[in-house]
Amino acid sequence: MDPYIICVALVGFVALSISWVKHVTSLINISYPIVFLILGIVLYLVVDELPWASPYRSQTLTMHLTELMVIVAIMGTGLRIDIPFSLKNWGAPFRLVLITMVLSIAALTALGYWGLGWGLATAVLLGAVLAPTDPVLAGDVQVGPPNSKDTPIVKFALTGEAGINDGLAFPFVWLAIGLALSAAGEDFSLLEWGAYSVVYKIAAGIVCGYLAGRLVSYLFFHLPDTHDLVHVQQGLVALSATLFVYGVTELLHGYGFIAVFVTAITIRNKEMEHEYHEKLHEFIGQIEHILLAVMLILFGGSLVDGILGSLTWPAVLTALVFLLVIRPLSGYLGMAGKNISLKEKLAIGFFGIRGIGSFFYLAFALTEVDFAYDEELWSLVAFVVLLSILGHGVTATYVMRKLKKSEGA
Repeated sequence: MDPYIICVALVGFVALSISWVKHVTSLINISYPIVFLILGIVLYLVVDELPWASPYRSQTLTMHLTELMVIVAIMGTGLRIDIPFSLKNWGAPFRLVLITMVLSIAALTALGYWGLGWGLATAVLLGAVLAPTDPVLAGDVQVGPPNSKDTPIVKFALTGEAGINDGLAFPFVWLAIGLALSAAGEDFSLLEWGAYSVVYKIAAGIVCGYLAGRLVSYLFFHLPDTHDLVHVQQGLVALSATLFVYGVTELLHGYGFIAVFVTAITIRNKEMEHEYHEKLHEFIGQIEHILLAVMLILFGGSLVDGILGSLTWPAVLTALVFLLVIRPLSGYLGMAGKNISLKEKLAIGFFGIRGIGSFFYLAFALTEVDFAYDEELWSLVAFVVLLSILGHGVTATYVMRKLKKSEGA
């Protein structure tokens, strides 16, 4: 059988099945990514002609596939948030990024360095890779589509966090890369890292994203409404804007992830009740679902292909401590002082879902410089993502419904 034709048929099957899979899984209160993960495992056990699946076999390809997945998800995340942007309104997501994520990175670095015996650079990379909440797999704990008014504090906090923190984790990835270069005898300056990788690249991402958002808003909201050109308001604009702003920002050496999210938020804050927001979100959401299903099938295949082969018992313990202790505790601390219930704080802390973004960061770092324990890193990160898909996927819908009922009581 021709592997290419098999892949074409498989992608078509996945695209056709998504709506029904989402419907059925919603009835039994589990997350639909679990189905495609299991499908990937079965397919790779049965069909020998499928292409490679383990990400470390081609880390550059892995990086670009996951990169595309993440930026599409970030755009969709930003477009769905109904709460107008301001530092006051967005206090909860910023707490999760500035407190929870930093605490998670620090704790994971300590675990990697002292618990696993890895070098400092590898330990910092572990923290940077696993700390961000994933915008791709966190759909079940995110707010509803635009103008749905489905914005409870738990969902809003996790949605905003997922959109922001993928970009703000990047400086720590560059810190790990710098430390690895320093260990190899090359020059590395913390001052230069702070000025360039933190200040400049974040600022460039924000500025590019804001300008792109204003441009898209003018071209596809203001002009069509003013001159009765509704036919130009196509859903494809969401994907086009994503690719455009990401590419331009990366050419200017800014953080494209940040730029995409800022673009989405800038667009979303233009005439927030406008029905065009729904068309934009629906289109980018459909693209996201197809990409995610394919990624999950590949991830399932990687489990068959041996990605967990370098997993050790200390790494298993590290994964469990992170998911069950570090993230929930740092999430709770991030929400300390916030006027929300204990149940909501615990839910926000627990549902820091790990996913495709972690694979991107790891592949990116390993294409930049060699790290010690790279295969062990892949195994540990894959194990954390697997536990997150299964654990969070089984509990997310149920917990969110219980919280909604308690709020209405």
